[in-house]
Amino acid sequence: MAAWANYGLNMSSEVSSFFESETAIAKSGDGRWSTQVSDAWNIGDNPNGGYMLASVLRAMRELSAHEDPLTVTTHFLRPGGGGEPGEVTAQLIRSGRTLSNVSGSLTQGGKTRITSVAAFADLSVADANSSGPSFAIEPPDLPPVEQCAPRSGEEQGVDLPIRSRVDLRIHPDQAKAGQADDAVISGWIRFTDDHPIDSLALPLLADAFPPSLFGALGYIGWVPTIELTVHVRRRPAPGWIRGAFHCADLAGNKMIEDGALWDSTGALVAQSRQVGLLLTGA
Repeated sequence: MAAWANYGLNMSSEVSSFFESETAIAKSGDGRWSTQVSDAWNIGDNPNGGYMLASVLRAMRELSAHEDPLTVTTHFLRPGGGGEPGEVTAQLIRSGRTLSNVSGSLTQGGKTRITSVAAFADLSVADANSSGPSFAIEPPDLPPVEQCAPRSGEEQGVDLPIRSRVDLRIHPDQAKAGQADDAVISGWIRFTDDHPIDSLALPLLADAFPPSLFGALGYIGWVPTIELTVHVRRRPAPGWIRGAFHCADLAGNKMIEDGALWDSTGALVAQSRQVGLLLTGA
């Protein structure tokens, strides 16, 4: 087991943040862990998908020889149950010198809710050795945090318990329903308790912004994710994370959205692509 495997993962130990305590797992058997899915991360009646994924990533990391999720692809089979227990399973597929490949899933009530496959690496080594040529996506030009608007459930048309856990400030030109005239959303994000964001939290944050369709279509409610892939590029520096997401492909009530996250230094820390379902009339 990796040296970091017990950090923040023992449900009986003292933890210092909502993210750690509410994604904690406890070993229950060979390749099995128990967890408690909180309803504080809900979008409407269902837990945010990126939040449910975090517990699975914790189990994957226990089996990995490397610390950071490098690429994570997750299929969301059915909504999770907030306030309900769950079982996490994980299996090591391959462990090499630079990468560990792991699969995992979250089950509640005897039904698999999400299933994921990930490659883990050591991004501290990658950053230390980054002396060769590089290219990066530039962060969006955002107004200061205090000039951006808090995410609004009234504007999005859905109850947002997740606001108690994630502090999200949206670009003022995109904060009202249909205001952007384009399927784009951008802003600043952090945990409400200001807990430092690590590489394990980045897939959650990549799924925590309002759907970019909100900017073009207005009151759209909950847009459930069918599949989400996140590529983690760096360990983030402390401070607010900047995010930008755009949908250029909507057909047959299914959308593809591309996004990216940058840390407080302007460094690109994650990219994402997801397939989502537009529930018209929801």
